[in-house]
Amino acid sequence: MDTAKPSQPDYDLTQPITARSGLKQGLANYGDPHFSLFLRKVFIKALGYSEEALSRPIIGIINTYSAFNPCHANVPQLIEAAKRGVQLNGGLAIEFPTISIHESFSSPTSMYLRNLMSMDTEEMIKAQPLDACIMIGGCDKTVPAQIMGGISANKPVLPLITGPMMPGSYRGQRLGACTDCRNNWAAFRAGEIDIEDISSLNEELAPTAGTCGVMGTASTMACITAALGMMPLAGATAAAVSSARLRIAEQTGANAVAVAAAQRTPQQILTLESFHNAIVVLQAIGGSTNAVVHLLAIVNRHPDLAGKVTLQTFDDIGRDVPLLVDLKPSGDNYMTDFHNAGGMLALLHTLRPLLQTSAMTITGQTLAQVLDTTPFRPFDFSTQIIRPLTNPLHPSSSLVVLHGNLAPNGAVMKASASKYTHLLTHRGPAVVFENSADLAARIDSPDLDVTRDSVLVLKGIGPIGNPGMPEAGLIPIPRKLAEQGVKDMLRLSDGRMSGTAGGSIVLHISPESVLPGSVLGIVRDGDVVVCDVAARRLEVLLSEEEIAERLREKEEAPVVVERRRKRGYRGLYEREVNQAEEGADFGFLTAKGLS
Repeated sequence: MDTAKPSQPDYDLTQPITARSGLKQGLANYGDPHFSLFLRKVFIKALGYSEEALSRPIIGIINTYSAFNPCHANVPQLIEAAKRGVQLNGGLAIEFPTISIHESFSSPTSMYLRNLMSMDTEEMIKAQPLDACIMIGGCDKTVPAQIMGGISANKPVLPLITGPMMPGSYRGQRLGACTDCRNNWAAFRAGEIDIEDISSLNEELAPTAGTCGVMGTASTMACITAALGMMPLAGATAAAVSSARLRIAEQTGANAVAVAAAQRTPQQILTLESFHNAIVVLQAIGGSTNAVVHLLAIVNRHPDLAGKVTLQTFDDIGRDVPLLVDLKPSGDNYMTDFHNAGGMLALLHTLRPLLQTSAMTITGQTLAQVLDTTPFRPFDFSTQIIRPLTNPLHPSSSLVVLHGNLAPNGAVMKASASKYTHLLTHRGPAVVFENSADLAARIDSPDLDVTRDSVLVLKGIGPIGNPGMPEAGLIPIPRKLAEQGVKDMLRLSDGRMSGTAGGSIVLHISPESVLPGSVLGIVRDGDVVVCDVAARRLEVLLSEEEIAERLREKEEAPVVVERRRKRGYRGLYEREVNQAEEGADFGFLTAKGLS
């Protein structure tokens, strides 16, 4: 019997190594590139790879599994399915790890670590010999971090989302993290349910692996990623524990080989039309306010687009886009309902008159070609969950951008999630909390001077102030008012809130309170705050002279945050993070860099 001889690698020392694909790309610098390639093959063969395997397109798969990340519990299964897709189509799949971030297990906040994960993602994609890379993410900050890093690395990248969890049930009612976490906790604080109920609910709110089962930040970013054209449309909504999710992973593996051959990079694919479509979808789904910060960070990583999408872009587009998707927190249903109603395919067909269908997708097709080749026929259930343009849940501007002396650089509000619509045009006296510790100490005090008409103001939770913009913008209703049945109040902060939360809440006020010149930083108890959503106005009724005097006093006070002397990542973060209207990214990571 003949024994096949192993194929011989080409080590022609008379020829320079010029390949930009496979193992020959990005060689370690030992002063001799041929030795670098020889050594690379020595070590990868320790893993059992043959010359034939190593001659194929190399598809990296980012593994973000972590035992601290239940949103990513299905990552091992997704890796296997993605590998199958790669290898069935002639590629070689090689997985590698990066940082994994979970919202509930990251201190001080997951947003604090988003930029670190983006750096990790960028550098690992650039450092390793990949022809394309599948980026597996899911939990809130992981997907934007990966797209930010992927754009900066500018190799072909394909997001693969872990998917939403299934809903649970308690006493015959469906439940889903994390809108129902917040609603039931508020009911417990108000004395409407007891300790036994809240303990039992705790076991049903997240009954399976996956991201939150409502239109929170994770689901919002999944929908936006699909709207950007970077992944299969069904990849936004299929449940984490479904066979559909595994088929999507296999399809992503197959797509990765084709994208590697075409060398279709994110900087080539993503255009202003892509971001227009993403913002249309964000408004139509009643998506998370966090997506505004993330999209701004993403677009500012793109050399050709940086600075061309601003907060005003979100407001301008939103005025023409109705809220169509009936999901919590703006509606009543869950991500599984959205998927069963047709998901992103049904939504994009519905929104087609408002979309820029010339936008390119990862497959090389335009959005128009994708929709033309995948028709959707509405049915009764689909039109209940995804309303037609003629019968929206909210006429327009689910997310609005406010300006005024309190927010000269802008603030964001999810108007569609307001429980009392009269609060969208409201004025009232401020009840001010200087930081989250002050809030925790006083919010439930029976002596707190507050009424249902007060405006709750929380300072010190901006990008620098906490640091990392914690999701503390959902200021609790003071207990004495909650016990009187008050469910919503106008609330203001320079921080964020979870996409799963609702209420009349103004967020991302810029400049944040700890910075010199911040009017938010000098607001005091009793100052009258005016919010007028229709006029896009957010102001404190103080004269210019009074504001100037208070700002002088603040500048003369001790420095609130000493940024230059702190070590490590925290020091880097506080020195380099920009404000919410720029994406809360590090200035040196943006396409404009330090300039």
